[in-house]
Amino acid sequence: MNILVSACLLGQPVRYDGADNATKLAHHHSTLDQWRRKGWLIPVCPEMAGGLPTPRPAAEIVGGDGAQVLAGQRRVLTYSGDDVTESFLAGARHTLAYAQAHNVQAALLASRSPSCGTDSTYDGSFSKQLTPYSGITAALLQQHGIVCFPPERFEQLLEWVQQQQCLGSKECD
Repeated sequence: MNILVSACLLGQPVRYDGADNATKLAHHHSTLDQWRRKGWLIPVCPEMAGGLPTPRPAAEIVGGDGAQVLAGQRRVLTYSGDDVTESFLAGARHTLAYAQAHNVQAALLASRSPSCGTDSTYDGSFSKQLTPYSGITAALLQQHGIVCFPPERFEQLLEWVQQQQCLGSKECD
C-alpha cells in the first residue's frame, strides 16, 4: 500500500518559509516509521514539483477552491499580487502522475495549503481566514480517486489503512 505524503510533514524543509511541518505528526512517529520501513510512504512537495523555490512568497487561492483553479475559474496569487497559478497547476499535475506511477491509494497532505489543504485553505485575503475548500493538488487527487487526509485526521487514515488491509482477508471478519 502506498501513501503519498506532503514532504514537509516528513521533516523536509520545503514549506513556503523554508520550514517543515513534522511536529504535526510527532505523536504518530512510530506508525510513520513502520510505514516507512514497509516502503509505503511516497513523499512529495507539489509546489516544488511545480518549479517554485524554497523559501518562496506565501500564496493563496483567491475567492475559491482548488477545483475552481483546476477549471481555470480562480487564480493563486502571492501577497504582492504575483500570479503563481501555473506553477501550482504544474505541481498538482506532476503530483498526480507521481502518485499514479506509484499506485498511491491515499494521501496525507499538509493542512491549509493552497496545494495540499484537504479540509480547508486560506481565502486569498492573507488575513488567515479559512474556507472549507480543498487545495489544488488535493482536489486533483480526489478527482482521480485518491483519498486525502490532513494530519488532524490521522486516526481516520489509520482506520482507512486497516480497512484496506482487511479487504478480502478472513482475519478481519
